[in-house]
Amino acid sequence: MLLTTQYLEEADQLADRIAVIDHGTVIAEGTGDELKDSVGGQMIEVRLSSPEDRPRAIEALTHLGCGEPEPSAAARELILPAPEDGITMVEAAARALKESAIDVSDLGLRRPTLDDVFLTLTGAPASEDGDSPSGDRVSGAERETTGAPR
Repeated sequence: MLLTTQYLEEADQLADRIAVIDHGTVIAEGTGDELKDSVGGQMIEVRLSSPEDRPRAIEALTHLGCGEPEPSAAARELILPAPEDGITMVEAAARALKESAIDVSDLGLRRPTLDDVFLTLTGAPASEDGDSPSGDRVSGAERETTGAPR
């Protein structure tokens, strides 16, 4: 059975194998876990209490040695790769933020999602606007995720 969906969380839950198709070409295929592992390890997500602290938080977290934190769409959030032991990186991030007197409302470790996979592979978010022949909104002209249900 073949399931075609734009909802990557749905594909992750329902499919044994997933193929990412970009403009009619399969650009990646595997289980959800294999695809997530292919784009990198864990990430630290930081939610700041105040968006005004973002520049100082970026500076404090940059010194951890795993690259510059990436701002997310939300003004209070930053994402930082955690290439080493995740727990150690969370501790180091918390310490750096505390030493810089930056208030944080949330700090956590997470694996990449299929949305992260899609963005990494295609350079475009899965929610990018595009029109399908049926008039439905899709991620690009022929961009979709397919998978065989479990």
